[in-house]
Amino acid sequence: MQNVVFKLPDLGEGVVEAEIVGWHVEPGQEVRVDQPLVDVMTDKATVTIPSGCNGRVLRRHGGVGETVAVGAELVSFDTSVAVEDKETRRQGDKEKSVENGRACLPISMAAANGATPVVQRAVSPEVVPLVQPQASPAVRRRARELQVDLQHVRGSGPNGRITHGDVDVHLRSEIAPTPQRRTVGSHTTEIQMVGMRRRIAEKMVVSNTQIPHFSYIEEVDITELEALREHLNSSRTDGQPKLTYLPFMMLTVARALARFPQLNAHYDDKREVITRYEAVHLGIATQTDRGLCVPVVRHVETMDLWQAAREMRRITESARNHSISRDELVDSTFTITSLGRYGGIAATPIINHPEVGILGINKAHDCPVVRNGQIVIRRIMHLSASFDHRVVDGADGATFIQCVKEHLEYPATIFI
Repeated sequence: MQNVVFKLPDLGEGVVEAEIVGWHVEPGQEVRVDQPLVDVMTDKATVTIPSGCNGRVLRRHGGVGETVAVGAELVSFDTSVAVEDKETRRQGDKEKSVENGRACLPISMAAANGATPVVQRAVSPEVVPLVQPQASPAVRRRARELQVDLQHVRGSGPNGRITHGDVDVHLRSEIAPTPQRRTVGSHTTEIQMVGMRRRIAEKMVVSNTQIPHFSYIEEVDITELEALREHLNSSRTDGQPKLTYLPFMMLTVARALARFPQLNAHYDDKREVITRYEAVHLGIATQTDRGLCVPVVRHVETMDLWQAAREMRRITESARNHSISRDELVDSTFTITSLGRYGGIAATPIINHPEVGILGINKAHDCPVVRNGQIVIRRIMHLSASFDHRVVDGADGATFIQCVKEHLEYPATIFI
């Protein structure tokens, strides 16, 4: 036996450790060079580590949820094992498949195919190879986090491929009793906090325990803004993205922060130092299938409306399809969060540490308001903001939101 230890390689960008979020191999499994071994997470970026050698896995060093240092032992291999190449294995599997198929054919069909007639027999479950369910790496990772066995999930995609929606359907079928079975629920499920979900939990604890929040909520009449948005969408060119409220909000916040630089800042509570930024790097809170992350649109103060919309769309889509880079997830100076149509009436958003402010966008809706002594229908939106009271006085936070409100209610001022 020739024992070789594969260690966690240098992942670059100053990374010194990573969390194990999912294994692709088991002890005793034969592995080839470049075959995926393990998924690890650094900050908020997940990386798949491939094998650097051929051999049989003897031992995995570390379980899901454990943190390992760069250079630490990751997998022990027996490299004296001759791992057959893929073409040989494919040919062998093909021959076995044909033979098994003949064994299971009825006598008449076997004879018709030129095979020696055999007695039809049932294949023992112990010798039937287990067919791996078809699913993307993201679906497999989510299933592992939720402790869902994909063997029991029915796939609705092409060739039975399992999607995120299929996992959701399976979970609902396990939790919700059918109308015919009104049984008392006693099943419990334990889900380990690993990967991005653990990162989110750790960040929220730091933000909520170390930052004394105060929140400020305001009502904004966006009737004119809605008219402008509809007009621009109806006249946009093929290369221009469809506008939501968010690009308008991004430009508005950038203009308001120029008047309130104390809000475009980080607070280092250990050094007791406030760092104010001239550049506006907006974090856009984005929900993904792995949890909440905050990709960053840089230098919003230099953008026009279409540039802001295009960059916001690019970076949030990259976050959702897991192609975003680590550099695009760090160094925001202020954050905007929106739940869209689920935005509710008001919220108390948690500040993205070490920033000192965050703006939440609630849903827009038509409602009756009094205007010039008359009851009229107007488009209304609530803004929910939170600020770090160590750095931001109540009057400054309120005045900042009033500045944002003025720009949104008179949208021409956003562009002059």
